[in-house]
Amino acid sequence: QVQLQESGPGLVKPSQTLSLTCTVSGGSITTDTYYWNWIRQSPGKEMEWMGAIAYSGSIYYSPSPSLRRRTSISRDTSKNQYTLQLSSVTPEDTGVYYCASGRGFSSNWAEYEYKGQGTQVTVSS
Repeated sequence: QVQLQESGPGLVKPSQTLSLTCTVSGGSITTDTYYWNWIRQSPGKEMEWMGAIAYSGSIYYSPSPSLRRRTSISRDTSKNQYTLQLSSVTPEDTGVYYCASGRGFSSNWAEYEYKGQGTQVTVSS
C-alpha cells in the first residue's frame, strides 16, 4: 500500500519561502506513469492544483502565473521524497497542503489514487 506523508513547518512568516516534503512509502516515485502532485486548499476556496513531478522527472506547474512564478518542485529519488517550495508567501497562502499521486494531475481530489493526510500551513507574522 502506497502511503504519502507531508512534512514541514506549520507557521511561515510573510515573504519567506515555504518548504514542504512528501515522503512516499510502499512504492517508488519513479514508478512508470505515476505523477506526484501538490494540491492545496485555502479557507473558503476550492482545492487548487499547484504542480507535479512525473515518474520521469518532468515537472509541471500550475497555469496560474502568480503561483507558477513562486513554485518550485523537486525530488530526491534516493529518499523517495519530493518537495514543494513556495516563495514570497502571503497570508493568502494559508491553507492545508496535500501531496497526492495518480496517473495524472487534477484539482479533483477524487481522481487521486494515493493521498496524504495534509498539513496545515499558516502564513502569519
